[in-house]
Amino acid sequence: MSLDMIAIEDGTFFMGSPSSESGRNPDESPLTEVSISRGFWIGKTEVTQLEYETVTGLPAPSDGSGQESRGGDFPVQSVNWFQAEEFCALLTDRERDAGRLPEGFVYSLPTEAQWEYACRAGTAARFSFGDDLDGSQLKNYAVYGVNSSIPIGGNNPRTRTVGGKLPNPWGFYDIHGNVWEWCLDFKGSFPGGVVTDPTGPLSGSTRVYRGARLSQPHHQVRSAERAARDPGTSDCSNGFRIVLTVE
Repeated sequence: MSLDMIAIEDGTFFMGSPSSESGRNPDESPLTEVSISRGFWIGKTEVTQLEYETVTGLPAPSDGSGQESRGGDFPVQSVNWFQAEEFCALLTDRERDAGRLPEGFVYSLPTEAQWEYACRAGTAARFSFGDDLDGSQLKNYAVYGVNSSIPIGGNNPRTRTVGGKLPNPWGFYDIHGNVWEWCLDFKGSFPGGVVTDPTGPLSGSTRVYRGARLSQPHHQVRSAERAARDPGTSDCSNGFRIVLTVE
């Protein structure tokens, strides 16, 4: 089993959203120019249940609600931040032991900046495919409320198998919708100005997650949408994708 990852070159983008963006939240300010100084690899899809079970040797997690979709190609969900980090550590050890990991490289959760860089894929619109103010195109790219057989804001979500919608311009699937994706960073305010390889605050009580769960309304599935929670919390809305980068 080998996780499918896509290489991203270094570059610059604007993180957050301008004050003119429809549906934005205050914590997406100030708009910050971010330089990603070195390329990295990031998962083409969210980590699946089969991948999680293969690497950890454990059953795919459950929060006890019975709301998780089950099957190898569904995204792993009900994963807390620590479980996601442990997956990355185990994968790193496995690939090093097999001689498949170059010296100095590790698997990890993406920083919030790496995640948004991959999500935006060189765009500056509300979504990676355009502004889509009425939400008419989002159903082609994301599993979310109106096309997931649940009501907007519903509390009985059912994910879909990864890769079932159109990818963003850089080839990433489900970067909008399906499950929230944990990031490495503590939640904090954006610094503004120009920064290089930001990693968020040095401490905090919550960790960031991105991408939106499938029961969000369309304006909460935007590229700039942010959320955070206690890293020990797990429910059926949380999954993750991984990066491969220099330690």
